[in-house]
This record gives sequence, C-alpha cells and structure tokens, in this order.
Amino acid sequence: MNEVLGSILSAAVMLFFLIDPLGNIPAMLAIMKDIEPRRQRIIIARELLIALGILIIFLYAGKPVLNFLQLGEEAVTISGGIILLIIGIRLIFPQDSGVMGEQPDGEPFLVPIAIPMIAGPSVMAMLILMTQSQPGRTLHWLIALLIAWVLSAIILLAAPFLLRLLKKRGLAAMERLMGMILLMMAVQMLINGFKELFA
Repeated sequence: MNEVLGSILSAAVMLFFLIDPLGNIPAMLAIMKDIEPRRQRIIIARELLIALGILIIFLYAGKPVLNFLQLGEEAVTISGGIILLIIGIRLIFPQDSGVMGEQPDGEPFLVPIAIPMIAGPSVMAMLILMTQSQPGRTLHWLIALLIAWVLSAIILLAAPFLLRLLKKRGLAAMERLMGMILLMMAVQMLINGFKELFA
C-alpha cells in the first residue's frame, strides 16, 4: 500500500513539475493583462478544466497509439527521459523567446493557456510513458494527474497574489529549483531505460 502511494505521489510531483504552474504565471498574466481580475480567474478556471479533459483523454488513448506505432517500453522510457532532461535544462536556463506566439484579439480560449501552457507536449509524453510502462496502473496515474492538476490549479488561480508576493525573481528561483529536481528525475529515467535495453 505504501509503495503504491509512494509511486502515485512521485508521479504526481513529476507531472506537477512538467505542468510548471509557477513558470507559467508571468506569461499567463501577460496574455490577460487587459482583462479585469475577476474575469481572469474565470478564464483560468475554464482553461484548467479544458486542459484536464485533454490530459485524461491522452492518458487513456496514448497506449493504443503506441501499440499501433509498435513502440517498445525501452524506447518510450529513454525518449521520456530525454524530454524531461530538455525541459529541466530549459527551466534552469530559460530563453528569452517564448512559446506562446502572438495572441489574437479577445480573451484566450484553448490556446495558449490550456494548450500548451497546462497540457503541454511534455506532460502528454509523460502520460504515454506511464501508461506504456505500467498499463495495469492507469487508475493510479489518473489519481496522480488529478493531484498534479489540483496543485497547479491552486497556484494558477492565485497567480496575481503570488506574483505580488514572490516578484519575478522569486518565481524564477522557484522555477530553477523545479528544473534541478526534474533533471535528476530525467537522469534516473534514462538509467532505467538503458538498464532495460541492455538487460
């Protein structure tokens, strides 16, 4: 029981880091800077629900896609580790060029907050990896996803307050710390993948 709980919490932490709510706060608030604060919270809540629906669909549909493409567990583990490694490095060494692109007139819908800020490619890739490596534990991964989503939702809904409290430097420091932890998880995932490959 403790082992199952530990693996669920570990997966939840990893998904939370991949969603990266702290790193998304400045960009998200910049996108909605011309919208009144009360409406901002409604938009964030709506986008969070859309992102959750997309991730749940991906959690259950990801494995059939992998089976169709005939991808093995080792390939998914190693590629997932590489993706985590890249994301971790980007969190530690952020680039000036954002991934959001130009925002059309009016309030954002689906893009860019739900996708790719919350339900990003790295989170989708990790859900595929988790369901492919241990397909019998899909319910556990769903619980882990819900935990990560709830924590991210709390942070994103409190975005204006957190930005005032931590300032941009504080948020950047937290993001770099998350990147360091993600890097260590990525290295361990690569080690596990190569062990399976050469076993």
